[in-house]
Amino acid sequence: MCGRTACSLAADQLRRACAFRDGQGRRRNPEWRDGDQDKYKPSFNRSPHSNSPVLVSRRHFDKHAESAEPMLTAMRWGLIPSWFRESDPSKMQYHTSNCRSDGMMQKKSYKEPLIKGQRCVVLADGFFEWQRLQGEKQPYFIHFPQTCEKEEVDGEEWKGRRLLTMAGLFDRWRPPSGGEELYTHTIITVSASKTMEWIHNRMPAILDGEEAVRKWLDYGEVSVTEAIKLIQPTDCISLYPVSTLVNNSRNDDLECIKPIELEVKKEPKPNASSKLMRNWLQSSSPKKEAVDVESPVPVKVETPKKRVGLMQMWLQKTEEPLAKKLHTT
Repeated sequence: MCGRTACSLAADQLRRACAFRDGQGRRRNPEWRDGDQDKYKPSFNRSPHSNSPVLVSRRHFDKHAESAEPMLTAMRWGLIPSWFRESDPSKMQYHTSNCRSDGMMQKKSYKEPLIKGQRCVVLADGFFEWQRLQGEKQPYFIHFPQTCEKEEVDGEEWKGRRLLTMAGLFDRWRPPSGGEELYTHTIITVSASKTMEWIHNRMPAILDGEEAVRKWLDYGEVSVTEAIKLIQPTDCISLYPVSTLVNNSRNDDLECIKPIELEVKKEPKPNASSKLMRNWLQSSSPKKEAVDVESPVPVKVETPKKRVGLMQMWLQKTEEPLAKKLHTT
């Protein structure tokens, strides 16, 4: 699954970080959809219901566009279906921040956008996932492996982080009483890859490479059947543990994505009384005498007096009040 992401780049940096190659082979920056640049805010700890940076085909907003080149938009995380009839989108009862790949064609909320070609790519520095260990949750930050390669775009080299590109679906919702359309999206998830499965059994469907991104967005040339083939687990990821500060979505600063070193928890050295107790527990249990099942003679079980004495000594050394309580009851 994917319940928290980070995207710390400024709006203009985002354009440079997700540059694409046009039909003439030139590297270009995608344009922001009108007004969406102001809706986007960088965040080190983004949660559902906030606006996320998303790539879509230009043809969704301009039917006469000559190509399906990508366009940047800011969409609310958590899909609101176009058929939702409540006046307040927050009344949506279902959790739609993630969409399981194996349910896309069964659930109406996801099937309709998929059939209509409403495919998008959600951008992020990376996402967070929590590993559960002995009742505790340790967060990890998952991202693309970073390289030293530099892309020249419009005469400038992009030297920043390689953005994670996650496959998603989007929809348009308009209040029943009328008003401005609301664009929302969901992130598609798949079974976790070997790199990821020791942390969680699900992961976002990551599109690795510019060609995979292009095919997912180009709904006019790439059919639904072909596009779904791109939805696969990937091992092309890196990860590291981060501070539990990220557990609270109100914490939103660089500390959320800084790597930390996990403390190795050592077992405490046993003292004399605990050694005595351990030896008592590990010793063999009392044995009953052999019994002839046909014999009418009742069988007596011997009481291990020595063991009871050792137990009493341990109680007296460690929990004197408990020993008194045991004697009085």
